[in-house]
Amino acid sequence: MEPAHPPPTYGNVDLEKDQLPRTSHTFKDHRRGSQFSAENAPVVNEDTNELKRNLHGRHMQMIAIGGAIGAGLFVGSGKALSNGGPASLLLCFMIIGVMMMLMMQALAELAVMYPVNGAFYMYIVRFVDPSWGFAMGWDYAIQWLTILPFEITAAGLTIDYWHKYNIGIWIAVFLTILAVIQIFGVRGYGEVEFLLSMIKIAACTGFILFGIIVNCGGVSTDNRGYIGARYWHDPEQAFRNGFKGFCSVFVTASFAFGGTELTGLAAAEAADPVREIPKATKQVFWRITFFYVVNLFVLGLIVPSSSTVLLGSSGANTKASPFVLAIQMAGVKGLPSVFNAVITIAVISVANSATYASTRTIQAMAANGMAPKLLAYVDKKGRPIPTVILQLLFGLLAFINEASETGGTIFGWLLALSGIANFFVYGSICLAHIRFRRAWALKGHSKEELPYQAMFGIWGSWLGVFLNFMCLVAQFYTALWPIGGSPDAEAFFSAYIALPLIIALYVIWKAYSWFHIPEHRPLFVKIKDIDLYAGMREGQFQFSGEGVPVEERRRSITELEQSKKKTPLGYVKSVVGALF
Repeated sequence: MEPAHPPPTYGNVDLEKDQLPRTSHTFKDHRRGSQFSAENAPVVNEDTNELKRNLHGRHMQMIAIGGAIGAGLFVGSGKALSNGGPASLLLCFMIIGVMMMLMMQALAELAVMYPVNGAFYMYIVRFVDPSWGFAMGWDYAIQWLTILPFEITAAGLTIDYWHKYNIGIWIAVFLTILAVIQIFGVRGYGEVEFLLSMIKIAACTGFILFGIIVNCGGVSTDNRGYIGARYWHDPEQAFRNGFKGFCSVFVTASFAFGGTELTGLAAAEAADPVREIPKATKQVFWRITFFYVVNLFVLGLIVPSSSTVLLGSSGANTKASPFVLAIQMAGVKGLPSVFNAVITIAVISVANSATYASTRTIQAMAANGMAPKLLAYVDKKGRPIPTVILQLLFGLLAFINEASETGGTIFGWLLALSGIANFFVYGSICLAHIRFRRAWALKGHSKEELPYQAMFGIWGSWLGVFLNFMCLVAQFYTALWPIGGSPDAEAFFSAYIALPLIIALYVIWKAYSWFHIPEHRPLFVKIKDIDLYAGMREGQFQFSGEGVPVEERRRSITELEQSKKKTPLGYVKSVVGALF
């Protein structure tokens, strides 16, 4: 009988476990042999336990929104409001929101078809180019490795709102909490993210209601009375600093949305990826609209963009949070402390997501020979212990902040590595989807065979690529000619240092594979050479596999279409469920 799906391959090496007489699942045995070699694939496959599928529907839904709500929204939006004004803030977040929705639709289609470990990194390797996939995988991992100490520092600084303590105390506390969460594996990550995301969603909903009341003059302690659209007109400005101010908001918006893609990364550990990934992905649109666009629109109505407090709204400076400032301006006692506590929770949540994102990406890269083999090890409980240790070691970089003179400079350059990384990753996901669809059609398959289709199809992915490219252009423009300043080499490279890093990573793998993996030499994978069948979801291979008769495919397509039909009440439930 034909297997449900063919075993994955790496280079010319077949990964069938029965080719290896030795069975071992200990880390001591896993370390054997050379760390970098195509021949390591069978060894890694033999010695590594499977990741556990312990993420259920409620976890996936909260990861879809909770992973994105953090310091970028609650703090970074303040600087964006100051630089671009309320209109630029609203428009740029809407544009990035559309870009994220298109990217997530493309990622969902691929993740449902191929719920493999490493998700979009693997899709880029398979459908675009292994060297570009290597660059994207490591760039994404480095991004989260460096964001973790930043988020831990941000969480520590939020405590200063109530009392000044040595930052090192809180760095140690929060790092310990994250280490404890890792003991419980992916289920621990899912449960913590579920709880913290519920708190963040409640805070966002509460702020919208609060902002509407303030704007209508319903708060007795606020002497401004009815505000309306006052801060969108003279002497305030809807657009500040002209076109340059508008462009400057894009990176802030991208950083704020970072983490939404974790839904796709979690596909390999989802209990039911075919059902839960599309469900969580469809909710992204409604939640982006509700929790980002509406919150920021209300914020722009009740906080003047000319406020000097907003000038400090960057990094981890939560005292300059525009949300806290809005509450303080309304004169409400006690509530600023409550919202600052929410910001602390949000930052810890992002740190939790950073740990998950980097560990799973690096583990997948190691399992495919693009990282040291020892980092591929997964223990019997489904925990990638070596990569978790590596991530926590990077968390110790937060103690650099103890060096008052040089700490900030070093930390700033480390954080700059993640500056524009998201634009490259998101654009590459869309490109992988485009090339997958082309290969799918070339092999004689129809889009009706797909268990989930991207809402806007291949044209949505082309628009996603274009929007990511335009965001890179906008960031290049503002990095070269910053607001209120002249061209400065240090400022430019701190904003664009991710580009030379990506180029270096690409060249490194292309040069290495030129001598060791000949099939990776071409600049890109030819459409006719793309492998559509390895790693295909369970059950899909029976009617989309190679050599399946056309009649069988048509019968399966009919059954699939009937299972997707919804009643009018079903559509209403989908909209309500997406929000709540």
